[in-house]
Amino acid sequence: MNKKFYKHIVWRSCCFLLPIMFGLLATSCTTQYDKLLKSTDHIAKYNAAKEYYAAEKYRRAYTLFEQVAIYFRSLPQDDSVNFYLAKSYYNSKDIYSAEYYFRQFGAHFPRSPFAEEANYLYIVSLYSQTLRYELDQSPSYRTLSAITDFFYIYPQSKYMEECHKIREDLTQRLDEKQFEAAKLYYTTRDYKSAITALQTSLKDFPESRYKEETRYYLVASAYEYATRSYRHRQKDRYQAVVDEYYNFVSEFPESKYRKEVEKMNEEVAEQIRLLQATPLQKEEVITLE
Repeated sequence: MNKKFYKHIVWRSCCFLLPIMFGLLATSCTTQYDKLLKSTDHIAKYNAAKEYYAAEKYRRAYTLFEQVAIYFRSLPQDDSVNFYLAKSYYNSKDIYSAEYYFRQFGAHFPRSPFAEEANYLYIVSLYSQTLRYELDQSPSYRTLSAITDFFYIYPQSKYMEECHKIREDLTQRLDEKQFEAAKLYYTTRDYKSAITALQTSLKDFPESRYKEETRYYLVASAYEYATRSYRHRQKDRYQAVVDEYYNFVSEFPESKYRKEVEKMNEEVAEQIRLLQATPLQKEEVITLE
């Protein structure tokens, strides 16, 4: 009974004391960090910030790096402080702050040994803010601009492959957005706007993965626009359909849309023949869309 009672007492004591010990330890660590925050010993803060960074305690690291940044300005540690400040934010998933500090780093320390990595991580931070193609693509344009600058400054960079992947993904998003916007004009029967938007899409994205569909909708939009035009406008607009038809079949002779565009072209050829056979009456020669 005495042994059982003794073990029970020891067990209860451990259960009571262990949380207190851990609490005291945590309080001690917190107190040490709090003391650093209030300290004027910038060297100690800098060294502690590096230790926190190495221990992956990034929030504490960037707080201390921010506090000593002014002190180390123009000193040999200046670029290190600012680089690890930015990287601490990046590793803590605060992408907006990381973007800001990496951009500042690139502007102020272009010759630093950290500059290439900082500029690459600036691109990654921008890329993390981009949205799916249906939404605002301003962040995508900013990222692509940063990539262009990066390629110019670091043509042999070890990050080149990753930057190419990011650029390809964003280009495809912009391509899809522009194609879908142009197709929407066709869907809503605004054929004149559809023609303009589809032509712009081809100009902006000559290697578009939607090129076949874009060419098809150009033929279809031109056809619908011509057939709905006043008679005195139709000849030129029918000829535009023929031009788009030949552009389409020359690029995509085996297209799944081939039969549809063939049918449109045949109907247009017949309409052109009829127009040539029946001259316009005087009252039909008016200036209308």
